[in-house]
Amino acid sequence: MNLNVLKFGTTAFLWLFGTTLTFGQELTDLPEISLNELSAFNAPAKSWTTASKVTADLKADNSLKITPGTGILVNNPEKKAQGADLFTKAQHGNIVLELDYLMARGSNSGIYLQGNYEIQLRDSWAVTNPTSADNGGIYERWDESKPEGQKGYGGYAPRQNVARAPGLWQHLKIAFQAAQFNPSGIKTANARILGITLNGVLIQDNVELFGPTRGAMGQEKATGPLRFQGDHGPVAFKNIKISKLPGNQSNAVQKGKPAPDPIFIDAAVNTMIRSFVDVLPGLRVVHAISVGSPKQVHYSYDLDNGLLVYGWRGNFVDATPMWDGRGNGTSKPRGAVTLFSTKLIPAVAQLNSTKDTWPADSTGTGFRTKGYVMDAEDRPEFKYNIYGAQVTDAIKVSQDGQGLIRTLSIDKPLANLYVLLASAADIQELSNGLYLVDGQSFYLDLNETTAKPIIRDADGKKEMIILLGSKLKYSISF
Repeated sequence: MNLNVLKFGTTAFLWLFGTTLTFGQELTDLPEISLNELSAFNAPAKSWTTASKVTADLKADNSLKITPGTGILVNNPEKKAQGADLFTKAQHGNIVLELDYLMARGSNSGIYLQGNYEIQLRDSWAVTNPTSADNGGIYERWDESKPEGQKGYGGYAPRQNVARAPGLWQHLKIAFQAAQFNPSGIKTANARILGITLNGVLIQDNVELFGPTRGAMGQEKATGPLRFQGDHGPVAFKNIKISKLPGNQSNAVQKGKPAPDPIFIDAAVNTMIRSFVDVLPGLRVVHAISVGSPKQVHYSYDLDNGLLVYGWRGNFVDATPMWDGRGNGTSKPRGAVTLFSTKLIPAVAQLNSTKDTWPADSTGTGFRTKGYVMDAEDRPEFKYNIYGAQVTDAIKVSQDGQGLIRTLSIDKPLANLYVLLASAADIQELSNGLYLVDGQSFYLDLNETTAKPIIRDADGKKEMIILLGSKLKYSISF
């Protein structure tokens, strides 16, 4: 007997290889759905097309900018091209589905497993109390015979909201076990969502589906098509990858040393914790402060470099690695992380020329951290000395919860003092002062600055730098 372990979060699902379903064409025979054209789908409506690039308009609902080409599947319903759901020609039973998707502002869509069980896709940016109708929810069932207000029932909200901003790519992974039927066609076991991770965070875990969700295509069956909702709002998909699952399974926890009870820190109010934080494998910030907000937007800061390391959405901090047993001093985000820097380098530097290489450390700058002061709402404002002047670095969560607002100021002007705003594979200006960074990972909005940023090539990447002057204010949305 062969064994295979599929891990979702802290749960390990132990699969026992058996017979697989063989009715008709199996979707799981394909490792990936080609998006060079639409031949994998049945009679696609005119709203569906392929593209090489897609971006969203943050100021307009249901608006996508589409660059013709291939590699991306786009639904853009309009009056002249009304939307309709898109069905794969091939059918599936048990499946692991993995893909990237992108929402327009205010948009609503979904993925129906076997055409019957909807995983909700929605612009849920900055929602703090998600329901089953929000991004990553398992949509509710429906009974027209019930009284008004009670027709919808049985949905599952995501454990936390880790949805990214419109126009940013989000990564979804679903493990699905199909309903089981006896030879007479009578259902013997309900379908089950074994796990859903969204943007790297477990949001659904071992959920039983007692029947089709609202809008299902029909009765439950052993196999059915993958269905992309197209009659609501604009959405884009790419990297649609599929893995087979065996026919029989048991939810056995993997043997070994039991995991410790988690030690979680929530941020019901503005909250801080000092710890090590790991940015990437082998890259650790040893003098870090993580700052949490009740708006469920948080960030970690490197005191040794005045550097904003990363931000995240969702729950605040897992302190188990730091406090369990002897601990290793680290804490880690519980939500979906957006990385702002892959190197621990100074955020501010004096350059003789805009062609000068950004310094790798603070040697020769006179850098010295001065800690922080708290504002009236218990939010830190970091201070450090550099080149004989004092910088104040105030990072606040925006009132709408859509990201961070950063204000850098200096107590006396210094010539040629620059701020490193971003170092990424690509940086694109979408509109005046609004930039899309690192493969559509986050936005930078410089509309409150007077200086024009400089985008330059550096070590095979793009760097965005800008003169500090006496004060610099900008926002980061993710």
